[in-house]
Amino acid sequence: MQRNTAKHFLFALFAFLIAFSVHAEKLPNIMILATGGTIAGSGATSTTTVGYTAATVGVQQLINAVPELAKISNVTGEQVFQIASESMTNEHWLTLGKRVNVLLAQPNVDGIVITHGTDTLEETAYFLNLVVKSRKPVVLVGAMRPGTALSADGPINLYNAVLIAGSQEAIGKGVLVALGDQIHGARDVTKTNTSTPDSFKTPELGMLGYVQGPKAFFYHSTTRKHTVDSEFDISNLSALPQVDIVYGYANMNSVALNAFIAAGAKGIIHAGTGDGSVAAKVKPDLAAARKNGTVIVRASRVGNGILARNGEANDDELDFVVADTLSPQKARILLMLGMTKTSNTKELQRMFYTY
Repeated sequence: MQRNTAKHFLFALFAFLIAFSVHAEKLPNIMILATGGTIAGSGATSTTTVGYTAATVGVQQLINAVPELAKISNVTGEQVFQIASESMTNEHWLTLGKRVNVLLAQPNVDGIVITHGTDTLEETAYFLNLVVKSRKPVVLVGAMRPGTALSADGPINLYNAVLIAGSQEAIGKGVLVALGDQIHGARDVTKTNTSTPDSFKTPELGMLGYVQGPKAFFYHSTTRKHTVDSEFDISNLSALPQVDIVYGYANMNSVALNAFIAAGAKGIIHAGTGDGSVAAKVKPDLAAARKNGTVIVRASRVGNGILARNGEANDDELDFVVADTLSPQKARILLMLGMTKTSNTKELQRMFYTY
């Protein structure tokens, strides 16, 4: 009797181990690339939600803080940078983009999550959206409050990001941003508040979906080209052309514009008022800059809407490019990448209507 009981126990244990092994094999393999930011930050007290120190916690500590990750994925971490995201540079982007492409080419990597500071998260996401060469999910995630705060949003955001990166539904959707149980597309998402947890929104064109329970739900997809359908290749790039942003305002002058050009800017994003309006006393200097070879892109500081070509300026005559619906900071990214291929303004305009 005891012998039979022992046999039954061993058989049950063996069956459990097989089932557990099969289950584990089915879990997606997700690589978490850490770059710093608030999600890796710490404050002096549990009520410190502003005035904290960003980028103090390493990737393994982030993973250990969310043990539930082991139930939904096989997670591996890598510390790529440890910086506050306002210090993100073109060189950081090139390094990150190349690393993402190397990892996604590996058959044992099903998706990538990138932890990132929220200040420039939308910019890094859009850059990657243009240069990643895979349909596998890439999800950027951050936090508006440090992990030491009573109401820290980093752990649930990280859990959701890993869940999205491992989902079949996210394949081919382009680079995604996950905060506050919402899924946003890299092209159109933006940070809208300095400090509240619901800061990330896609105001007019709308988020792509939600995370609820153990599943990612998608309701929309972008119509603009991205990732594997992008024409941009950074594999052999060591630098990007210098492109700067000139901000429009009442009583604007050309001091900043001329300083950027003198400092070597190859392109200028003019973040104009309204529909990208150009002040009368700045227009001659923009026109002169274009005649001397600097590419000028008219964008708007407004934050929403299509920028009309030949609307507030005669773009055809001045040989300017318009940013379509891209924010000035994202227009800068597309122009930099576009200028690695061409300086022809008609081709650059095509890119702005494509991406």
